[in-house]
Amino acid sequence: MEFTQATVTDLLAQLGPGNSYMYLPSHLDRQYLTGLLTDRYGAPRTLVLDGYTDPTVDESRGAALLVPFEDRAMKMRAWAYGDQWVGTGTARDIEGVERPVLVVAHREVPEPLAVAPHEDGDIDWMERLRRITGWTQPAQRPDVDWAEVESRLGTALPSDYKRMVETFGEGAFDGFLDLNQEPWTRLREHGLLIWASTEHENHYCWRADGDDPDRWPVVVRSFDGEVLPFDCQAAEFVCRVLTDPHHPFTMAGAFDTHWFMHYGKSD
Repeated sequence: MEFTQATVTDLLAQLGPGNSYMYLPSHLDRQYLTGLLTDRYGAPRTLVLDGYTDPTVDESRGAALLVPFEDRAMKMRAWAYGDQWVGTGTARDIEGVERPVLVVAHREVPEPLAVAPHEDGDIDWMERLRRITGWTQPAQRPDVDWAEVESRLGTALPSDYKRMVETFGEGAFDGFLDLNQEPWTRLREHGLLIWASTEHENHYCWRADGDDPDRWPVVVRSFDGEVLPFDCQAAEFVCRVLTDPHHPFTMAGAFDTHWFMHYGKSD
């Protein structure tokens, strides 16, 4: 069997949306399959290695993928994708033979607190974003040298953005909204710094006016050059894009459950 992304799509369709698994041909290049899934879903989390299960694995980190195999999983890597876990690796079958497997399981994510259209008050939008995405991993980039970055850019940066980068690292919300690891400056002559973008070539920016970056409003510059202002900061903007079906740039219709696709090295 020659594995391509189309092959993977067909196999996942056979497994369906619920909890299911299949053994794959023994001659399968498992590393290649892992690479295909990584290209599709981002960096995986290692659940089992050489028969030893990571003791931190729980329901929020893909434990449901291991249920069909009891203690027979030998290697398992997991990806979060909306309301589903996807996993591949090897497990012993009922005859004790170690074979490649592909497995899917339902992913439970706590119901996010509703975001009202004009919600205000003392809200920690970064904590809200963690909950919306079901993020349980440790900070991915806790040691960013922001002093060096800000010195090079010639400006301080919003604190919620810095927390986003430190927390999530390199990747994309719902595999679509890419978080820049430092602002792009290509629109600086227009007073804009770009903190995120999408494959549709929309740029999510700040209007970098004033000495207090925590008061900079978000501005979206669309692929056709239109500029739309939003009276909020970056983390709040992402929360609303993910959950508000009436937001001009909503992603709420694509998935009922949201996640962050991490592009870094697997753990």
